[in-house]
Amino acid sequence: MKTFLIAIAFIMATTSGFAQYRNIEMQAAGLTCSMCSNAINKALKTLPFISDIKTDLSKNLFIISIKENTSPDFDAIEQKVSQAGFSVARMTVEANFDDLEIANDTHAKIGGKTLHFLKVKNQQLSGWKTLQLVDKSFLLQKQFSQYAAATKMTCVKTGYAASCCTKTEGMTSGERIYHVTI
Repeated sequence: MKTFLIAIAFIMATTSGFAQYRNIEMQAAGLTCSMCSNAINKALKTLPFISDIKTDLSKNLFIISIKENTSPDFDAIEQKVSQAGFSVARMTVEANFDDLEIANDTHAKIGGKTLHFLKVKNQQLSGWKTLQLVDKSFLLQKQFSQYAAATKMTCVKTGYAASCCTKTEGMTSGERIYHVTI
């Protein structure tokens, strides 16, 4: 019985980390009609972490609900949109923070993902906050250039940990880093 309780506690501890993200708003570029929206909708519904998608055609906006105890794959969303023939113009995600202190141009881990905060004030994050992903595949090129200019770290160009991150912050080389702002 003791082994069973320990196993249950372990499972709860490992899945609670996934409860860090709940909704994603993704605006697509290149849509011209409701059939375009339908193509993206169908593609996104194949992703295992998505529970529901609502669409606002007037804004080309997709509101994606994340299944409980799963972690969203932001890159998979972008890939599905690209495979449908469109691009992501903007993506935000609701994330739950537990007294996390952040500063501009620093990294933090939340829900199994490494986030690199750009153009933010030093602050402590608690509760649900909306983050905008600012990697080049999650917004328009002009906007990406503005965020990329806000750091000297090379991870902003590739989206992966480079020597600047691995030496000072204990990341592994090639680890995925998502660049975000609030």
